[in-house]
Amino acid sequence: MISITPRDVAMNHTYNITEIVGSSPNGTDQAIKNAVAEASKSLRNMAWFEVVSVRGNLDGDEVVHWQVTIKVGFRHES
Repeated sequence: MISITPRDVAMNHTYNITEIVGSSPNGTDQAIKNAVAEASKSLRNMAWFEVVSVRGNLDGDEVVHWQVTIKVGFRHES
């Protein structure tokens, strides 16, 4: 028999996921930070992110700009 305590219920969360693209000429870390900063303007309870893809723009043989697509998980409020 499985017993569920109030503590177990409190530890369960439901998340929505949204996808956003951040960009920066200063590398992937800054592109991720830009994406999270922009998402935080309209999302509450952000809990995690996952990098989905990384792209770069080239000028000749030089990388001049980075784009990082991330999925952001945010908790539903109770």
